[in-house]
Amino acid sequence: MDILDTVWGRGEHLTVLQMSSRALVTFFITLILIRVGGMRIFGKKSAFDSIVVIMMGAVLARGVVGASPYWSTVAAAVVMIAIHRILGWTAVKSHLADNVLKGKSLVLYESGAIIWENMKTASLSREDLLQSLRLETQQESLAIVEKAYMETNGRISFITRHS
Repeated sequence: MDILDTVWGRGEHLTVLQMSSRALVTFFITLILIRVGGMRIFGKKSAFDSIVVIMMGAVLARGVVGASPYWSTVAAAVVMIAIHRILGWTAVKSHLADNVLKGKSLVLYESGAIIWENMKTASLSREDLLQSLRLETQQESLAIVEKAYMETNGRISFITRHS
């Protein structure tokens, strides 16, 4: 038991070796949890996915530094991944659940006009829309755009007119 205490530690007063050991184990546990949770956690970058990433990092960090019991933090992370998977599967099966959990895209521009009510909802200015246009299409004029959307991940996408 003395070797385990020396390498793993107890409580908040951990040595460099103890925190490093916990970080090493936590790295592999987190890798497994992300594999089980699916790559969408990092790929989609929606609020739904970001919540899991932020909370999992915060909870697991408490275990590494000894601020909370280690295996309790791992259990909490497992629960978060399970909830994420269950809600993800629910969203696939139910359009209503999908909209509630992930939100809906907003039409920002259509038929040659900026839709100011949706721009206000998204807290965007005309300059924000034009900046995204330049970054996404390398164009400066909305004249090439048929529709623009604020996607659920926060990005603005553009459907260009066919020439």
